Amino acid sequence: MKAFLNQHFLLETKSAERLYHDYAAEMPIIDYHNHLSPEQLATNKIFDNITEAWLDGDHYKWRAMRANGVDERYITGDAADKDKFIKWAETVPYAMRNPLYHWTHLELQRYFNITDRLDSSSAESIYEKSSGLLQQSDYATQGLLKRMKVEVVCTTDDPADSLEHHVAFDETTAGFKMLPSFRPDKYLQIESSDFLTSIKRLVKVTGRSIVNIHDLVQALQDRIDFFHSLGGRVADHGLSYIYAIDFTDDQASEIFTKVIDGKTVYQGEHLIFKSAMLYYLARMYDAKGWTMQFHLGALRNNNQRLMNHVGADVGCDSIGDFSQAEGMSRFFNRLDLEGKLAKTIIYNLNPRDNAVFATMVGNYNDGSIAAKVQWGASWWFLDQKDGIADQLNVLSNMGLLSRFVGMLTDSRSFLSFPRHEYFRRILCNLIGADIEKGELPNDIPWLGQMVQDICYNNAKEYFGFDQPV
Repeated sequence: MKAFLNQHFLLETKSAERLYHDYAAEMPIIDYHNHLSPEQLATNKIFDNITEAWLDGDHYKWRAMRANGVDERYITGDAADKDKFIKWAETVPYAMRNPLYHWTHLELQRYFNITDRLDSSSAESIYEKSSGLLQQSDYATQGLLKRMKVEVVCTTDDPADSLEHHVAFDETTAGFKMLPSFRPDKYLQIESSDFLTSIKRLVKVTGRSIVNIHDLVQALQDRIDFFHSLGGRVADHGLSYIYAIDFTDDQASEIFTKVIDGKTVYQGEHLIFKSAMLYYLARMYDAKGWTMQFHLGALRNNNQRLMNHVGADVGCDSIGDFSQAEGMSRFFNRLDLEGKLAKTIIYNLNPRDNAVFATMVGNYNDGSIAAKVQWGASWWFLDQKDGIADQLNVLSNMGLLSRFVGMLTDSRSFLSFPRHEYFRRILCNLIGADIEKGELPNDIPWLGQMVQDICYNNAKEYFGFDQPV
């Protein structure tokens, strides 16, 4: 019987051990999609304690604590930080077989060299040790990332964000790049009560008067140009599904004008406007040589009571059952016909769509770059052991696993980077098992290179973050 979380964690064969320890373990990290705070990175924030670094904003943990019967006061409420941590510690033993149990103990080991299991009996000592370390300067935000060999992080930023912290960030001192990513979803959601507020923010930051759709598109182009000047090479959309119904430019323009004039816009008009804006943005991304990402399939903010009490993005989202294939096909096909399809990564949240996404990406590769259109890493509810293995297996069966750009954290936590290790161990275990069964040749150098490509080299080449701005 193996010890819990030893050096061969998740590695079931000698071949897997060789692939991980000799090839994967020491590769740098390119984290091309996350929700880290640019301000906390640029200012090299020192956290007061482990709760601030580990629990604040982590809706994965919040969701588990609610399931364990913890009162909201200890989750998002006004309880003391230490008391919140103790409530999390009391929850951890009940999280066995949830990925949080693995992630929790990986993070305690990798950042703090704490090998004790977290539970009610160890909570106070672990709180004191980890919090004490976090108050040291080399455990500030930049130091935490350097410990994990992070080379690039791409934050997620609204087009109207000033990016002042990206401007101020000193990558020479930090030892890694912090680059902005363009997330313009609010400028598509014409039905939202916050839509006009977002437009006003865009007016303020660009200095443009936005009275028609042409003005809106030009303002977004201004911001794309600004993001690009700071090294931004990635856009991201978090949508239920890709909007791709037929539209004319005149229709989209008239609908936008109706909203500006305070008139009612109906559901069919919402979709026309969204389809038009998504198309306009996609062409702008292609012109800049960017990669566009689509995170598809979340049904968000299901609990109105908690939404009213705490707000959005607090652990009340779930997998949606939206239809995906037709919209993707219509959208990508139009852009491909026009020669305007940018590098693209699509992520599904519903596991039923694995084969749909894996086969969709194979339709639009044009020989300009390996795996120009990619099926992205297991996302959110799927970034656990089975979900990662399923994604890797389906991709292997229906595409080229060897060209995959690998893992990302998609996290708000500076302590989440062992998720790359988790992914790498699962990857090496799958390939190692195939070697042991005689399903792959015992060519460790070649397969080791393939592992390193998936872990790092493919992303480095695909995104081109090291190219001059």
